[in-house]
Amino acid sequence: MFLNDIYHALNPVAFSIGPFAVRWYGLGYLAGFILGGILMIRYARRWRLDLTGDDVLNVMTGICLGVILGGRLGYVIFYGAGYYLEHPLAIFAINEGGMSFHGGLVGAIVGGSIACRMARVSILTMCDLGACIAPVGIFLVRCANFINGELWGKETDLPWGVMFETGGNVYRHPSQLYEALLEGAIMFVLLWALARKVPPRPQGTFMGAFLAWYGVCRILVEFVRVPDAQLGYLFGGFVTMGQVLSLPLVIGGVALMVWAKTAKRPQVGHLTA
Repeated sequence: MFLNDIYHALNPVAFSIGPFAVRWYGLGYLAGFILGGILMIRYARRWRLDLTGDDVLNVMTGICLGVILGGRLGYVIFYGAGYYLEHPLAIFAINEGGMSFHGGLVGAIVGGSIACRMARVSILTMCDLGACIAPVGIFLVRCANFINGELWGKETDLPWGVMFETGGNVYRHPSQLYEALLEGAIMFVLLWALARKVPPRPQGTFMGAFLAWYGVCRILVEFVRVPDAQLGYLFGGFVTMGQVLSLPLVIGGVALMVWAKTAKRPQVGHLTA
């Protein structure tokens, strides 16, 4: 159980400054945004887009705010199970955990789109660029979930099972690392391979591929991941909220890729008047 030894050797707190503790979870988000911005500039240059560093910074700021606000609201709405109706002030207790990927995705699109409109930058192209860099953040945050010992999977006797502190005296699937690999590392490589072509593939290609791949991987991982305790299984005891929210991503992603192939709209930076 080599992963079990690694898990128990890790501390969720990266370092402390007096009473202030900096956790790997927060650093995962921070590093994801910073690396994402750097990669977005590199992709934009490769695609020969007329985007400046200020353009990327402005859009990334909108995306960051959208991820945080959308991720929190998504968790409250989809996973709160009525708790936040009784404790509304707890909505603001982000330090206690509780973020939804699907809510963060919607927030990123909304926040990024607002920033794009203000800078007169193509929303569709920025969505494609954002799709190419998002797996970096997903990988880092899922690894942080593993360090925190949260979102673990069902019992297993596989050699990489982990006995999480909050998961009882049994070995479990490290489902956080499954997601880090599938939705993070592998998806990044696949999108990177698609993005190498110059001129780049049509608008919508990368966002569509991102949505479809993430949706499929999340649905599959949910079969070995224990659902949130306050919700459990839905629709007869075998479907999770994560699967319900991911199915539309698969459908929408495939539809977007079909549209991209048909419309063949080229990638652009700034919009002309």
